[in-house]
Amino acid sequence: MAKYDFERPLMELEAQIERLRTAGQDDPSLREPLEALVERAERLSRDIYSNLEPFQKVQLSRHPDRPYFLDHLETLFEDFAELHGDRLFADDPAIVAGFAKFRGHYVAVIGQQKGRTVREKVRRNFGMPHPEGYRKAMRVMELADRYRRPIFTFIDTPGAYPGIGAEERGQSEAIGQSILKMSSLRVPVVATVIGEGGSGGALALGVANRVLMFEFATYSVITPEGCASILWRDGGRAPEAAEQLGLLSPTAKRLGIVDEIIEEPLGGAHRDPLAASHALGAALERNLRELQELDEETLLRSRYEKFRAMGVLLEEGA
Repeated sequence: MAKYDFERPLMELEAQIERLRTAGQDDPSLREPLEALVERAERLSRDIYSNLEPFQKVQLSRHPDRPYFLDHLETLFEDFAELHGDRLFADDPAIVAGFAKFRGHYVAVIGQQKGRTVREKVRRNFGMPHPEGYRKAMRVMELADRYRRPIFTFIDTPGAYPGIGAEERGQSEAIGQSILKMSSLRVPVVATVIGEGGSGGALALGVANRVLMFEFATYSVITPEGCASILWRDGGRAPEAAEQLGLLSPTAKRLGIVDEIIEEPLGGAHRDPLAASHALGAALERNLRELQELDEETLLRSRYEKFRAMGVLLEEGA
């Protein structure tokens, strides 16, 4: 079943292919029609996914079949040891953090996890962290810095949780402290936007030496629905807001907000999660290798200069 309307024609064609493939096991004469349908499906897929509107790409970044942080963790990392709690209030399942082995290197990994089933979505709070989630992340960052372990962070959240309890426990302060902590780390830090990168909830894990972003991920100060509700008091105008927010990967790359775009399989990461994870792994390995050649002072200075340069505008003729 198609998750979104723009996918429906492709899903219907793929259902035909599957029926024909099943029938063709006993009928060799169906081989040619099957090959023609497969070729047609590939052309249709290229046509659909190369002509998406901005809000349709936002929908892809939220696709329920898209690989989440724990999917990439299982594929790319070994011997993961998770740490729980912030030693102040509670454990926040919306952020998963700990240490693991990545292609011969012992590293810290921190990621936002949305959850796939209804029960899991509720437990993970739909990937919207509380203050204790960011404080847990900082606890792991401090340990990684102390023992000189590179840090990988994975961003996938519509934003930090805006509830009363979170505000009472210092949501803004926790985000600010996380940004401050990341700016002072003496080890290589690579952040990757794997799905939604929303507001300060994303930036709290995004102050890195290298910021990567999947092709159909989004990175923005606010969700299109939230923007539309504030500007026009009409969340239904989210597609219009998506046009204006500049939240897609090519714009983020052009503005210097991200350093590299990770190409996704045809149709998006949800079409081939394993291939998407392998592409992510290759990008992480390459960037880690480059950053490990830099000394501590260079890591600190380059990270500082990278973020200070964001938002600088040059007037014409200046």
